[in-house]
Amino acid sequence: MSDNEHLFQDAIRRLDRALQHANIDPEAVERLKFPKQVLQVSIPVRMDDGSLRIFTGYRVRHDDTLGPTKGGIRYHPGVHLSEVQALAFWMTCKCAVAGLPFGGGKGGVIVDPKELSRMELERLTRAFVAQIADFIGPETDVPAPDVYTNAMIMGWMMDEYSKIHRVHSPSVITGKPVPLGGSLGREDATGRGAYLCVKELERRRGWQPAEVRVAVQGFGNAGQHVARLLHADGYRIVAVSDSRGGIFKPEGFDIPSLIRGKHETRQLRAMYCAGSVCEIVDAASISNQELLELDVDLLIPAALENQITGENAGRIQAPVIIEVANGPITGDADEVLNRKGTLVVPDILANAGGVTVSYFEWVQNRAGYSWTLDEVRERLREIMSRQFGVVHDLMQEKQIDMRTAAYSVALNRLGAAISSLGTGRFFAGADTERT
Repeated sequence: MSDNEHLFQDAIRRLDRALQHANIDPEAVERLKFPKQVLQVSIPVRMDDGSLRIFTGYRVRHDDTLGPTKGGIRYHPGVHLSEVQALAFWMTCKCAVAGLPFGGGKGGVIVDPKELSRMELERLTRAFVAQIADFIGPETDVPAPDVYTNAMIMGWMMDEYSKIHRVHSPSVITGKPVPLGGSLGREDATGRGAYLCVKELERRRGWQPAEVRVAVQGFGNAGQHVARLLHADGYRIVAVSDSRGGIFKPEGFDIPSLIRGKHETRQLRAMYCAGSVCEIVDAASISNQELLELDVDLLIPAALENQITGENAGRIQAPVIIEVANGPITGDADEVLNRKGTLVVPDILANAGGVTVSYFEWVQNRAGYSWTLDEVRERLREIMSRQFGVVHDLMQEKQIDMRTAAYSVALNRLGAAISSLGTGRFFAGADTERT
């Protein structure tokens, strides 16, 4: 069985550890172990050379007890159904932890978007939406961007859905371009949410930013923004990486220069920019695995799943890990890190900034009223700080790891909602007790 095939079962096992600390009916737990709906589609696309290619796509709705399912769509050659199911499950828990009126959903297409022209990418996107148009909707399932999808792709999705249903439907998709109904503050929301978690730790632990060495694995949207925000506050970002590899400099990097270089050249290069002039600076080349094992104070995995496993967890030196990626640490690795006393701020809390601002976008679309950037950021800060405090306090109260605390919070909220509809304990007494 591949890592992707293991992913969903590994995700579900996280529930078992949290059960003893949560007030939830066994029936509710059983329901959460199975996705509500799974859709697999074939997507025919006419390529630029006139040939026809068939792509495979998925959309999974895990649980909608708390509200419409919500979750991103990724374009990646490694997309697998078990992976999409796991991501949908995590979204259910993430929305519950953040206190949002959403359930969990996720989608993906097996494709390397780097191999497609822009016109082929648009045709693929619109054809995928045509296949899932009856499965999604503003009050049913609301997709968003994920790995290798962006605001323009979300705009194509919203436009195609609106054409199919013959009604303008901005609230069916979040993460759209602002002129098409997207929310200010959505672009950096995932990274900003993780940054706010770091700031909560800074406040609780008395950190001095200039003394904190940070390594960021993954320099896509979320990784860039969390690195940028921490660098602006004085944190020393000593290592970053992308899919091709990483760079390491003990003195730290000028993150705005790295971001500029990445956008201009599509390459991660050690550089420093002053005005319009950029120059290469000395830095060591390292692999993604080497970055994870660096002697740093704060490690931020912001790439893909299964980066820290039972095989390399013992070599992880960072005492604090902020999971910006979904599922970067396996269950086996969790056990090793917990024995070492490593504090892991779990993905269902640390990267909840993205879905929180997606919720704000959905609310704005449905209300027909836009919020200012300051309003969005302040509302995000309030939610992230409050929910971080709830999880952190439970961790300390129960003397458990932070992931177990986060899942316990999610289970309490989901369990209360599911039990409100009635479980076996309620119906077993129906013959002897009138309602």
